[in-house]
Amino acid sequence: MNKIPRRIVTGIKDGKSAIVEDGLVKNTVEHLPGLIISDIWNTQQMPASLNFETIIPNTGFPQTPSNGTYFRYVIIPPDKDLGIDFKAGQPHPMMHQTPTLDYIVILSGELYLIMEEEETLLKPGDIVIQRGTNHAWSNRSDEPCIQLAVLIDAEGKN
Repeated sequence: MNKIPRRIVTGIKDGKSAIVEDGLVKNTVEHLPGLIISDIWNTQQMPASLNFETIIPNTGFPQTPSNGTYFRYVIIPPDKDLGIDFKAGQPHPMMHQTPTLDYIVILSGELYLIMEEEETLLKPGDIVIQRGTNHAWSNRSDEPCIQLAVLIDAEGKN
């Protein structure tokens, strides 16, 4: 498994559609051991511009532009590799909230989506619509999980 995804960007050359970029995602950071986030693309407005993106620093916490979007490829290692010792009935140490509407697809591995009141196991092909709520991800398996996420700036932020 390549830890950095390949990004192909299309555009117009000499009045015809063409591939204008083909290479590994440059905006990739390992934030914790094995927790690798590749920021693939972002938009700065709605409707989206078809011009090239403005690179946003990859801080781990998404910096979705106001009225914009953020596209991420995330490798989440097993909790034990991160030193996370989660106890049922206690808040997960990675609980967080983003002020966005997120479309998340599990590509490989498995991952628990933990909410304040419940949790569910996600497997490849599962899709989460994360609507600005407090949540955490817990990988209790022995293999990394890969998710693809599109984060969209949202109104009515919690």
